[in-house]
Amino acid sequence: MNPLGTGDPLRLGPYRLLGVLGEGGMGKVYVGQDGAGTVAAVKVLRPELTHETHLVQRFVREAQAAQAVTSKGVARVLGARTEGGRPWIATEFLAGPTLDEAVEAYGPFDEPAVRALAASIARTLADIHAAGLIHRDLKPPNIVLTSTGPRVIDFGIARPEHGLTLTSTGQIPVTPGYGAPEQVLGRRVAPPADVFSLGAVLVHAAGGRRAFDAGHIAALQYKVVHDEPDLTGVPEALRPLILPLLAKDPAARPTPAQIATALAPPKGAERAWRRGKVAAAIKERETRIHDLTTVAVALTPGAPGAPGTSGGPAQVTRRRLLTGLAVGGVVLAAGGGATAALWPRTEVPRRKKTDLFAFPPAVKTPMAHVLNADDGDFIVGGSPKPLWGPIDVLAEDTPAPLPVRDVIVVGAAGGGIAAYNVVDGTRRWAAKGIRGQGRYLSLSDRLIAAVDTKGTLRTYVASTGEPRWTADADAHQLLAADDESVYLVTKDHRLRAVNRSDARIRWTAPLDEPFRTKVNPPGVTARGRLVMSTTDGNVLAVDTADGRRVWDLRGQSDSSIRPALSGGTVYFGGKNMTARRITDGKKLWAVRKRGLVPEDGYTRWGMVSATKDALYAVHQAYADDTSSLPHKWRPSDGGEGFQLVSGSNLDTPVAVQGNGLWVVQADGFYEVNAVSATDGSQVLTYKLPETDRQWVVADGNRVFVMSGASLYAFPVF
Repeated sequence: MNPLGTGDPLRLGPYRLLGVLGEGGMGKVYVGQDGAGTVAAVKVLRPELTHETHLVQRFVREAQAAQAVTSKGVARVLGARTEGGRPWIATEFLAGPTLDEAVEAYGPFDEPAVRALAASIARTLADIHAAGLIHRDLKPPNIVLTSTGPRVIDFGIARPEHGLTLTSTGQIPVTPGYGAPEQVLGRRVAPPADVFSLGAVLVHAAGGRRAFDAGHIAALQYKVVHDEPDLTGVPEALRPLILPLLAKDPAARPTPAQIATALAPPKGAERAWRRGKVAAAIKERETRIHDLTTVAVALTPGAPGAPGTSGGPAQVTRRRLLTGLAVGGVVLAAGGGATAALWPRTEVPRRKKTDLFAFPPAVKTPMAHVLNADDGDFIVGGSPKPLWGPIDVLAEDTPAPLPVRDVIVVGAAGGGIAAYNVVDGTRRWAAKGIRGQGRYLSLSDRLIAAVDTKGTLRTYVASTGEPRWTADADAHQLLAADDESVYLVTKDHRLRAVNRSDARIRWTAPLDEPFRTKVNPPGVTARGRLVMSTTDGNVLAVDTADGRRVWDLRGQSDSSIRPALSGGTVYFGGKNMTARRITDGKKLWAVRKRGLVPEDGYTRWGMVSATKDALYAVHQAYADDTSSLPHKWRPSDGGEGFQLVSGSNLDTPVAVQGNGLWVVQADGFYEVNAVSATDGSQVLTYKLPETDRQWVVADGNRVFVMSGASLYAFPVF
């Protein structure tokens, strides 16, 4: 929770606003209190959107839908204004974790707790359906665990039982992996769609993982429609009860009443919300919000004990208490802001002396809003507005930007490296004396490893920049890292492995020609192998246990190439597109060209981007004419999927994020293009300044583009 800032209203309707809970693409959520002392989560439409008629109408529908449901299993609407000025909705304030936060913090629920969860939400769905509505977006972040049981929140896309889910622009306004197959396909939906979502929620609660998962949205939606759910980790006794909820045919799914009966919990299972760590955390949050609102009343001019009145000093300011609440707990604007949940952070005891090998856990990636053309977020064929940038912060010799959860690391103008906030582009920390061209690595998203001017390997906490362990490694460039070691090239052109557990040198191995002076970072590691390439297109794989050469590939290209990894397979562009088994280098498949040029023509594949479900690369052919075409491939056999867009730069990757693919154009175009991951059609284009240094990476529903000395962040669709 944050204090109110410049531009934030002080009051909305009867609610005096005390702090900011969170914000999303459409609105902002505040904690407010009315004259009777009732605490509420107050969601307000952004002022710049109040003239967008269809968005205001959607906001009104959300308020009407939430008010129509009278059930103790939903967040109760306390008030709303939908006409004139800035529309707002006030709902009761729920102190408790969302289901995804609870599973992440404490692991999967046991069988009795899953049954209690299922029965409670099923009864709530019955109430929602009885009101003539379908929730349409049931997912773990939209379920808050309170001391009285689970509560369903966020009616942002709830609708009466009619109408298509798929919008006219082809955007899918449901959460991938939780929306039912009929929603994915754009068909009419009915109450069984919510039942499917409940099944996916229960798999997450019982197994700690998604029922459907994939490397990008298009592949994930395909699995929802065609594949069976992954029930790994779900107790055997629950599988036959949950599986029917995930039937592809809506008619085959049970009703909420049948679910409540079949999954009826044993006596006492409701204690899951009243005893244990979750209950203690809920109680603590309830106490803190009580203290906050009590202080807020005390600070009201004229109130007993307020400044300027007789009745006692108000020594604790609201800002101080808000800050304390933020330090002691994470405030979540659950479900896009329909209500809020408070969740405690793990308390870290103060240390008199810093343990250099003890680091905080990786922070959560702040996910950006996914654009929806139907909401007016963008126009197909138009130019996206950057989330932030351009900011001119990059060194001339910076490697590719490295996104790590909540920061993006770059070689900084003026020397050293710096990390910038992925949300707004503000600088978070910087480390002087670091050689940017020595490269930097993410160590489990917790630390950043880099090389200083003396060849010392240095590490920093990724989110804060706090220094941690160092190693005198005589390092020249970093190659890769796995759970055990950081792998690097020394100043005298040898390979070296440094232990992550104690910063000791694990082994050093020679590099033979033609690899000795030509290693081209970064490399990849998997299954006991470190694979790297050279500036003149050769490939070398060594054993991570001792640096011993295992296999190599000569003449893959006539210029620099980079390995791409997915599972136990490594992929290369170059003179052909090839897949090799990483353990022994066995060729799985190779493709030279696809009828793009005559037999005497020249063909080259650019950098490969590999996900679990697909490969993407640019193909360039030289003959009577010149063309440059990114392609999509199946990783199993190299089968060609589709051609995407012409003019792409072979020396930059294809970034995969959201529903799209992002490629940088060069050779007179100088722009970044976003195309559909489904059919390769052009969606967005952004013009860039003319420069010979470009790169594109993606994470957290953001695409980061390097262009010369500038860094941009773009939204995805």
